[in-house]
Amino acid sequence: MEGDDSEFPPESSEHSHSQRGSVASSVTRAQDVLVYLVTDSAVHLCVDGVGCVSVQEMGRSVREALNTPDSVQDAFAFWLCSPLLELQLKPKHQPYKLCRQWQDLLYRFTEASDDDIAQDEPCLQYRRNVFYPKSKELQIKDEGVLRLLYDEARMNILEGRYPCDPEHWLSLGAMTCAIELGTGLEEQQVIAAIRSVSAHNHTFPTCLSLRLSCPREKKLSSFLPGHLLVGGGFLSTLRGKGGRQAELEQSLLKEYNSLSPNQDPTHHLRQYLSTCHTLPYYGCAFFSAGIDKPAQGILHRGGRKAVTVGISLEGVYVMDVKEKHVLLGLRFNELSWDHSYPEGEGDSHILWLEFDGEEAGTPVNKLLKIYSKQAELMSGLIEFCVELRSAGEAAATGTDGEVAPAQTPPAGQEGTTERARGNRRGKLRRQSSVVCSRVHSLNTISYVDDGKEIKRLKPKRAASFFTRQAPPQDYAAVQVAESLEQG
Repeated sequence: MEGDDSEFPPESSEHSHSQRGSVASSVTRAQDVLVYLVTDSAVHLCVDGVGCVSVQEMGRSVREALNTPDSVQDAFAFWLCSPLLELQLKPKHQPYKLCRQWQDLLYRFTEASDDDIAQDEPCLQYRRNVFYPKSKELQIKDEGVLRLLYDEARMNILEGRYPCDPEHWLSLGAMTCAIELGTGLEEQQVIAAIRSVSAHNHTFPTCLSLRLSCPREKKLSSFLPGHLLVGGGFLSTLRGKGGRQAELEQSLLKEYNSLSPNQDPTHHLRQYLSTCHTLPYYGCAFFSAGIDKPAQGILHRGGRKAVTVGISLEGVYVMDVKEKHVLLGLRFNELSWDHSYPEGEGDSHILWLEFDGEEAGTPVNKLLKIYSKQAELMSGLIEFCVELRSAGEAAATGTDGEVAPAQTPPAGQEGTTERARGNRRGKLRRQSSVVCSRVHSLNTISYVDDGKEIKRLKPKRAASFFTRQAPPQDYAAVQVAESLEQG
């Protein structure tokens, strides 16, 4: 589960599950602190008064240790991470105090059992800031900073957090070969390196659930997403694991040979990040959640589907955990949202997303219910991202009210800009792509609640049921007061 940069709201329960001790009892002498990167490495700090040191103060020490320029300090943030929860911290947060409150946070924002909560322990991690714009990444020249961003993007690709199509994961895998192994190698050298257990050894802190295979199982899992290596289906069974891996090796080798061998060290790092930027959910904070499955069979059995909700500066993306593809992707100007608290025993925290849809050719507003104890965090993150975008748009407006001229996109990005314009209303170019929304597979509701009862929408479209919106709206919503009939 992943968190955001919003303030943690006060606990509404009268009884706290906390088993923490007094923060005031923390030792004031210098103590050793490990700050993990997304790889297996960590920055070792000696911190005075660790119980009171803030993220902002610790950030200066980490940048000095990593020798990264202050000009890109906003590119990274501190996170508290464990197998149960991940939260991005604000500069004013004090990591030691939040660690002492960790069990409270787990009870509030996860469905974990008492035993799992009692055994869970967070680690402090230094990684990409959710609120750092992708456009700024393209301006970074420091190789060390690019490497940190690449390491995180690569982890998300290999773990399936960033679903991508074959042409993407093959291209990214080949660039990883070039970055980790070098360019211009002979075919047998590349194959031997791919099969070697001594390939670049990226493992992750043992307290994290997000880690690659152990070093003795590296091989292709260092270059291609792990779920691709499992395969599936009758033909895959007949072909066997060895045949599938050999096929993937040859495809990866062919893509590697197409790369230019004479490039400076940062070229492939930039190219890797630029390719990841074409994925709409790059840079998201991720949350674990569930949605209703469509009723199936004569018994109309439903149930819940496990999903990951990604939220970034650009929008909200709901992804199927098992199938590794997008179920719904919406920019902020294409949706309204809200969250609701449990009203009774057995009820759930819900994030509501409202967006355009059709039923039998009639335009309606659709509602998607996302069940998660992190619904409040997700709603707060959406609201903060909307505010940041609004502030950015205001800053881009001249004093006379005229909008400043648009910046020329960097070389190689013109096509991305045109694609973004063409997909403004979510029109999909390739229905088979993993980045395409699959609204037809969602169990959505074409209703809204007027405060008393659930009523069906008529096609008149003027205003949204929800007040939380990102202006200007790019979709037409339903006028609740005048266009409802009993469902």
